[in-house]
Amino acid sequence: MKYPLLALLLSISAVSFAQQYKTVDFKTLDATLAFNAAQKEVSGTVTYTFEVLDKKPDTIYIDAQNIQFDNVQVNGKKKTGWIASAKALKLFKGFKKGKNKLTFTYTARPKQTLYFVKDGIDNQIWTQGQGKYTSHWLPSFDDVNEKVIFNLTVKYDKEYTALANGKLIEASETGDLKTWQYKMEKPMSSYLAMVAIGKYRKWRMDSSTDTPLEFYLRPQDSLKFGPTYKYSYDILDFFEKEIGVPYAWGIYRQVPVLDFLYAGMENTTSTIFSQDFVVDEIGYNDRTYINVNAHELAHQWFGDLITAESGTHHWLQEGFATYYALLAEQQIFGEDHFNYEMYEIAERLQQASKTDTIPVMNEKASTLSFYQKGAWALHVLREAIGHDNFKNAVKTYLNKYAFKNVNTDQFLAEIKAVAPGYDVDGFKKRWLESGKFEVEEALALLSKNEFMQDYFAVGEMQDKPSAENKAEYIRIMGSKDFFPIKEEILYQTAKVPFADKAEMVRLAMNTNNLKVRQAVARTVTNVPLEFEEEYRTLLHDESYITREIALNILYKRYPEKRTELLDISKNWVGFNDKNLRILWLTLAYADKNYHPEKKDDFYGELIHYASPEFESGVRQNALSNLLYIGKADPIVWHDLIDATLHHKWQFVKYGKDNLRKLIKKKGYRELLQDMLPELNDSERAKLQQLLDEK
Repeated sequence: MKYPLLALLLSISAVSFAQQYKTVDFKTLDATLAFNAAQKEVSGTVTYTFEVLDKKPDTIYIDAQNIQFDNVQVNGKKKTGWIASAKALKLFKGFKKGKNKLTFTYTARPKQTLYFVKDGIDNQIWTQGQGKYTSHWLPSFDDVNEKVIFNLTVKYDKEYTALANGKLIEASETGDLKTWQYKMEKPMSSYLAMVAIGKYRKWRMDSSTDTPLEFYLRPQDSLKFGPTYKYSYDILDFFEKEIGVPYAWGIYRQVPVLDFLYAGMENTTSTIFSQDFVVDEIGYNDRTYINVNAHELAHQWFGDLITAESGTHHWLQEGFATYYALLAEQQIFGEDHFNYEMYEIAERLQQASKTDTIPVMNEKASTLSFYQKGAWALHVLREAIGHDNFKNAVKTYLNKYAFKNVNTDQFLAEIKAVAPGYDVDGFKKRWLESGKFEVEEALALLSKNEFMQDYFAVGEMQDKPSAENKAEYIRIMGSKDFFPIKEEILYQTAKVPFADKAEMVRLAMNTNNLKVRQAVARTVTNVPLEFEEEYRTLLHDESYITREIALNILYKRYPEKRTELLDISKNWVGFNDKNLRILWLTLAYADKNYHPEKKDDFYGELIHYASPEFESGVRQNALSNLLYIGKADPIVWHDLIDATLHHKWQFVKYGKDNLRKLIKKKGYRELLQDMLPELNDSERAKLQQLLDEK
């Protein structure tokens, strides 16, 4: 009977598995987890409590991707009927109608979702469940409709900090090992479970409603706390007031990790975000965490508190989080900023709609549609029914479905309740079920803002000869108008000879607005001698991007001043990707007259930054510059091959694309083929795959 039963179990459809939550309700998970960084392995002891509802199923499933199980017991019985396939733990014996308890131990070496990265000689371990499935590192549920109370206990080296969902109940040490016990009080979908382990320093403050807020940074980034986490307190305070529903989870923490796959991830109680957003005071002027911060926090309501029941309704998470993040920015930076952000989104959506015709309410919709068209749909709705009505509808919707799964019609029913005269069905057809972007409706809303009216008026000026606009351009540049209008003028006149726009450009420089001055840096690319001294002041702007642009342009324009320029910039580093240092090394190496005795040192440092010792952003930046230099260097090629094995798909693509380009260059195919015997198995397979492409 064993083999026929196994065949029967394996043939049960995925559809029935997905509907399991209707017959079996998993209540709690208690897991004690240990991590082996050297082996990239996680092991755990797990206890689930669950209730079999009205109809007892033949089989109960727990998603588990390539996980090894042992000591599986149901209700304390060792002789439990179970099978572990490549994708699931399947129970077919030992459970009963009503309450049950499942225990087991497991071991896994996940290929995704749980990542082990190096921070110098230290380790970082972190998870990313959404889109990747938590079931790769923790036996759980890929179906978002199964909500469980997760209680995770983590064991690791006491020199580190280990974070998980919920409140830290207890931390204890035994020798070199430390144990952190975290506890949740409310259920959530499995994709929101998280662990983050690294060497961190913690900051703590309480919100206006006494929610503990914890902020983490690596010790070496301590001076970046202020600019990185700016407005965090204000954003939570704003959301609780604007949404009208208190933060539900008891504690909120944020932690950056190296080589994160996305900008951020809204794990319940504990957002993980990219190290790229850890910035100093200068970096803050070009790149801030504010929008990502607000977006991930908004998800604690929209996505975590209530969760879309399927991909068709994914906009209920991403559209809401995107829109409320913009509302938070409106609160901080004002109406003009908000409307300009909405305009830029509308521009992207209008362009994308020419080819992206999948509507928002479709599980195959693009990220742009789920996030940004979803946000625009909410803006149209909020402006149409009034801010108070919208707030009341959202509040009722959240309270009614808290800790449950939702769909679009349930949300729209609350809109109908507060605004019975509004054509909700027409809105749904136009904004959620159509692939078209309603440009005229969007422009009508934007045009209610006086700044946007002026911005559109300037936009129309580009169809006239520049000479006819000169007086108006000068007037605007000397005014107190919001900076995007001044940027637009500079971009409109980018190809106008400097002599014809000198007065306007100098006014732009004198605004002392970093964004306007950066637009000058971008648009005055052939710097005349009479403007060179003024342009050089851009090298000292509090902007790493502006400095990078200005150094590049001046270096090319004035070869005789390269030594002076390189001396000025020799201590620059820039963002986390070392954009300024890597640019400087490239320019210093390329200039034959600049410290010729140090050329090997310059090149060696670039090679160092391209190595696996650094984050992918640093490595890609260094590799791009090394490829530009163009030496036939096997070390560079090896680093490109190594990139194809990285966990971050963007870096993998970069490695593959550039190896393909090298293979097409005369003589390089043979050189790369000669490297094959020196590579390890994984590297050899990747390179051979690229060499075999037609």
